[in-house]
Amino acid sequence: MGRLKEWAMGKLTVRALRAVIVVLLAGSLFVQTVMVALLAIDLKELGDLAGYQRVSILVIMVLGIVTAQVILVCVWKLVTMVRRETVFSRDAFRYVDVMIGAIVAAAVLTLALGAVLAPGEAAAPGVVLMIGGVAVAIFGVALVLLVLRMLLAQAARMRAELAEVI
Repeated sequence: MGRLKEWAMGKLTVRALRAVIVVLLAGSLFVQTVMVALLAIDLKELGDLAGYQRVSILVIMVLGIVTAQVILVCVWKLVTMVRRETVFSRDAFRYVDVMIGAIVAAAVLTLALGAVLAPGEAAAPGVVLMIGGVAVAIFGVALVLLVLRMLLAQAARMRAELAEVI
């Protein structure tokens, strides 16, 4: 009875996670297409920003959303691998590596946003400092994921050793 309950809970969890990923991807597409266009209009009306700053902010926003979308697709692929019990394959490591790269890219984009906002009166120095702190936190998430990747590699080795014994 326990195995059946575990299977049902796993299936329910995977379906719930996939539903969340679909909602997040749809929302991110909406933000990319509609909200960024509205932000462009608002930035133009502000007038406090130079032209290069407006364009830079919009490009950083779109690329930041792309990093989130890449991560969501990789999570989808990894969840599929978990259900198929192939999570210890080379492909899993590739998806985790792509996720780490996307998170590092998000940290760099966040730093770039702070650098774009720093000159002039576009943003208060405290806001720019907070953006730098957020970039460090995002980079910290990449480091946590790197540690989890190392744990995955260790578990894969242990599984291979166990398979040899059996």
